[in-house]
Amino acid sequence: MPLHLTKVAVGCASVEALENRLARRATTSGEVKVPTRMRPKRMAELIGGSLHWIVKHRIVARQQILRFDDRNDGRIDIVCSGNVELIPPRPKRAHQGWRYLDDDDAPTGEDDGSGMSDLPPRMYAKLAGLGLV
Repeated sequence: MPLHLTKVAVGCASVEALENRLARRATTSGEVKVPTRMRPKRMAELIGGSLHWIVKHRIVARQQILRFDDRNDGRIDIVCSGNVELIPPRPKRAHQGWRYLDDDDAPTGEDDGSGMSDLPPRMYAKLAGLGLV
């Protein structure tokens, strides 16, 4: 069972903005490098898992984690597949950096039937701010 990561797409106001950002980061080999300052302690478990992207307090997309590369500046690149899979939005609080997500807790790509994925992002953000979702 692979382990997964969640990461906030800082500065992305929509899924389209995230897709554009990832398209700009794509290499000619079809990979996307996501820089991070810290080396994940559980790197070996993450390979084959997914990087789940959070936009406006919702997990909206995922990419497969292929490997981790060291950079010259001391940072780490999370190397992901260039294929971005959009998934039904799932509520998730924002956080700094990334967080581990067990396979049992990872979104499956199917709607959970709660209706939360149908809420407009602005309404969901207001409800979340009030602690109602």
